[in-house]
Amino acid sequence: MNAATQLTAALAAEHAAVYGYGVLGSRLEGTALEAARSAEAAHRERRDALVVRLTAAGATPPPAEPVYAPPSPVTDRATALALAVGIEERAAQAWRAALPVTEGEERRLALDALVDTAQRAARWRRVGGVSPSVVAFPGRPA
Repeated sequence: MNAATQLTAALAAEHAAVYGYGVLGSRLEGTALEAARSAEAAHRERRDALVVRLTAAGATPPPAEPVYAPPSPVTDRATALALAVGIEERAAQAWRAALPVTEGEERRLALDALVDTAQRAARWRRVGGVSPSVVAFPGRPA
């Protein structure tokens, strides 16, 4: 796969992340809700920058889907936290896949995004009481 294809896949993951945080936010409160809002803003910012980058490169970025189905129902705090971890893990997988086919500024973008999503997933695991909170190879498919 080439860089444009992988960056388009990363864009799809960012679209899904923005949507997912909207779903889980209603089940959180306090500092967890603030963290979810911050995470959504980070994904929204990365998504928007990626749309600009792809457009400037002559690609047609795909729009967001009208709806994304979470892997399981989000009914309470625990399932919201599980979704938050899943969102970050899926985004990390997309960005990790972009690393070998990108270079220069695009590789920096992919690496920064991978680190950001891995750190956020670890924080969500900690909040949810999941141990270990850190995985050995972030973004590596299980």
